[in-house]
Amino acid sequence: MRLLLLSNSTSYGGGYLDHAEADITGLFSGVKRILFVPFALHDQPGYWARARQRFAAWGIEVDRAAEGRSGRAAAENADGIFVGGGNTFRLLHRLQQSGMVDTIRKRALEGMPYMGASAGTVIAGPTIMTTNDMPIVQPATFEALRLVPFQLNCHFLDADPDSRHMGETREVRLLQYLEENDATVVGLREGAILSVTGTPAAQSVLLRGTAGARVYARGTEPAEFQPGQTLFAK
Repeated sequence: MRLLLLSNSTSYGGGYLDHAEADITGLFSGVKRILFVPFALHDQPGYWARARQRFAAWGIEVDRAAEGRSGRAAAENADGIFVGGGNTFRLLHRLQQSGMVDTIRKRALEGMPYMGASAGTVIAGPTIMTTNDMPIVQPATFEALRLVPFQLNCHFLDADPDSRHMGETREVRLLQYLEENDATVVGLREGAILSVTGTPAAQSVLLRGTAGARVYARGTEPAEFQPGQTLFAK
């Protein structure tokens, strides 16, 4: 597999996908046309136009995946795929309704370059149970693409010691998830990118980008990683 998993598509002070340009052009090197999945947002045509304009600067044409059978057929024949961000529940729901979950998983396992941002990154994990989003729709199941064996939390926020907010921090919520689930969760701060190669049974997961990641597992202390470090290797 060749996966590029972005915590976010726009970093503060920069433009759309600017912070990941080198990684994106590396992933899609030699690819002239990719398929964009805009299902996580309501304004799918507008989202597609934004992606098309950005990728044009890199000499890559972008087709829009439509919901339904045509979207599944497009995924079956794509040379590369980019799943954009938005609401993770809506994204997974629409992928399920279009019969695209198994198709995208199969193509990614075959080596088709897969790029996700935010919600498109979260669905690369076993489930979407560690997303930050509100469940505005109800998918048939929380099970996602299962391209990596760990859960993902994008836009990870560290607790602000000066905040007067008394609700749960992001870390507390992820630790609550681990109380009920024996899993590993990777919290990606904004600017963080995962580059994944190999197979589900033998993966190399390298942290890239401009920010670190915090990894949680039941029964252990959270571990900090910085860009350039390998999170997992089998």
